[in-house]
Amino acid sequence: MKTQHEKESISIYDNYKIDSEIKNTDEKYYFIFKERELLLINNQVPLIKDFKEINIRKTDIKNCIYIGEYYSKDCFAVELCEDFDKENYIESVKDSTFLELYFVFDIDEETYLVGGRAIQIIDWENNHQYCGRCGAKTFTSDVENAKVCPNCGFTSFTRICPAIITSIIKKDYDDLDQEGKPINKVLMAKHSYHNTHRYTLIAGFLEAGESIEEAVQREVREEVGIEVEDIEYFGSQSWPFPNSLMIGCICKYKSGEIKVDENEILKAKWFKKEDIPKPPSEISIFSRLIKNFKENY
Repeated sequence: MKTQHEKESISIYDNYKIDSEIKNTDEKYYFIFKERELLLINNQVPLIKDFKEINIRKTDIKNCIYIGEYYSKDCFAVELCEDFDKENYIESVKDSTFLELYFVFDIDEETYLVGGRAIQIIDWENNHQYCGRCGAKTFTSDVENAKVCPNCGFTSFTRICPAIITSIIKKDYDDLDQEGKPINKVLMAKHSYHNTHRYTLIAGFLEAGESIEEAVQREVREEVGIEVEDIEYFGSQSWPFPNSLMIGCICKYKSGEIKVDENEILKAKWFKKEDIPKPPSEISIFSRLIKNFKENY
């Protein structure tokens, strides 16, 4: 689903295909994780015939899950055991590193996208080993991505948590440009859970029973105490930190004065275009929302 605000970008499906049937290709791609860090060798995901080629033993592997086809090769999500010594591995295997997925984006966006799916499948595997209804051991369906209970038949599919992030735009009639027109400003806030305490956009998870529009209105009201209107869908992205779908929106200021709780939100204020700090990375839809504000308002 594209909107007029979105530019063409890389899709996870450019060279990747969800497929339930293993092709048994000679070489296979392995997205290998240890403590949510992805193994890269020469800044690439291993394409190998056997784990021995990269000095990994079968006893090192906790999970190895087929996740589809990547560049016409079988593709697997792999989780290494807790006692796997990654520091020793890095020393023994030339040009190898374990990297947080967030930083993989700057090396190769496509690797980041498929790696994001891989780590979420691993999370799903670990979190749904037992039926949430009756407690029986589940098994993985051979026709779809689902965990099935052999006892009560309850089926659990892969899980994501939808969240909204929104730019709130206000015409400031107390701050006029050289032509006497009100200056457009965007509201940004400092969240207590950001290590850098930088200003960012208002965001939050959807609650059960509410629409995207209702979630935007509620989160804005709860976090900064103002009312918004004219909520418009902007775009979305997978956000595997850990298992979210970020839904970007644009809305307009309606009424109220900024009031923060100084607990979750430390500060909030209106920014002119020229006063907005450059986003540290383009990984998040946050950067696209800011770019859209600067170019179109």
